[in-house]
This record gives sequence, structure tokens and C-alpha cells, in this order.
Amino acid sequence: MTGMVFHLHTLPGGPRQPSRFDESLMRRAVQAGPVACLWQAEQGLVVPRTYRRHASFSQACMEFAQLGWPVTVRQSGGGLVPQGPGIVNLSLAYAASGAPLNHSDAAYRCICSIISGALAEFGIATRAQAVAGSFCDGRYNLAWGSRDDARKIAGTAQLWRRIAPESGPPAQVVLVHALVLAAVDVARITDVANRFEQALGREQRYAPEKIASLHDILERSACGPEAFVEELMATLGRRVGATPAPVS
Repeated sequence: MTGMVFHLHTLPGGPRQPSRFDESLMRRAVQAGPVACLWQAEQGLVVPRTYRRHASFSQACMEFAQLGWPVTVRQSGGGLVPQGPGIVNLSLAYAASGAPLNHSDAAYRCICSIISGALAEFGIATRAQAVAGSFCDGRYNLAWGSRDDARKIAGTAQLWRRIAPESGPPAQVVLVHALVLAAVDVARITDVANRFEQALGREQRYAPEKIASLHDILERSACGPEAFVEELMATLGRRVGATPAPVS
């Protein structure tokens, strides 16, 4: 069974927000029902809490902040991801009863469906699959290209919390988030991600040929990167407004 459609939250200060901005949507979802937001973040790196265990983490964070790549620790899982201009974030938050594991796949399928439907309007066919060698790899990436030569164009993660409303019992709320590589320099962001992994002493490395920028895929000579990002966000917004939350 499906629930109410998502309400697209309008940001008063424009789309540019802090890297953990969307966690605030979880409380809004408890009060007002399923909520979604399209936004962008300032340039930086975002990592899960597990990265804090590395002895050189604090030093690496200071060094990369000086280079213009401040590091934010997020609450959701996954791996290291870049943020910044040319990257579009879609966040969905809604309440769901029962154990989170009973709803996890449905949340991922919902957000992937919204993005793949929007990209189909641009003539880009995608599917959910892991792409070994891409940053923050997972089975609910969205990938473009043949299955054996796929490139990641979006990654997903989710976070669950029990949140008490102003009145009534606490609700179990999911925040499912997607990062879409709309118009980025894939070589540059991969290099920054690899240098941060190296600074931590980790062996993990990423390959630029395993990710793709949507603007490059389309070769949109008549539409610059910024205009394409705006067009993509508008298309995603229409899809969000017609999508019900997958609650049971």
C-alpha cells in the first residue's frame, strides 16, 4: 500500500544548504507527512562516522579544509562522497511503522524510480546496480551504460530515527538521500576523493571511468552546465510531486 504523495519543501534561502541539512526533514515529516527536498551543498567531502576511527582523520580534515574541501561527518551509512556545484541532492523523509529493515529496499526503490523516471525524460536510461570502483558504491546506485561497462551517475544512502511529535507516540522516520552527478568534472572529484583516502592511510581508491556526469552524457552544447542543473532539478521536482511515499 502506498501513502500520501511527497510535499516538495521550498528552501527560503535557495537550493544551497549545509551538507547535513536534510536531516532536519525528518522532524518535518513527523509533523506534516512525507516531505522531499532538492538541494545543493557547498564544495566539500562528506564521510560516514566510521572514518573517524582513523588516527590521521583530524589532521586530514584540517588539510583538506585549507584546500577548499572541508569534511562533514554524516549520520547515514555508505562511504566518502564529494559535494558541491554541479551535484544535485534529492532527499525524501517519511514515517513508516515496523522494523526499518522491512522498509529499507522500498525506500531505495522509491528514490531510484523518481530519478530514473526524470532522466528518462532526457533520454538517459538507468538502472540500480553496484559499480565497483566508484565512490560510495552500493547496489542501489543508479548506473548508465551496459551492465558490464556501467558508470555510476547517482548514489544513495539512508538514515532511520525514532522521533517524538508534539503530541502522540514516537514515529519511526526514514531519510533516504540521493546524490546525482549532474554536471561535474569526474576526474577532479575522483582525484580529491582518492587523495583524502590516501591521507587517512586507507587502501581504497576510485576510478574516474566508473562514474559519469549527466551533462557529459548528453553533450548538451546548447545548454550550459548551470542551465542543465536547473532543468534537471525542475524535472525531478515534477516527479517528486507525483510520487506517493511507500509506506504500509
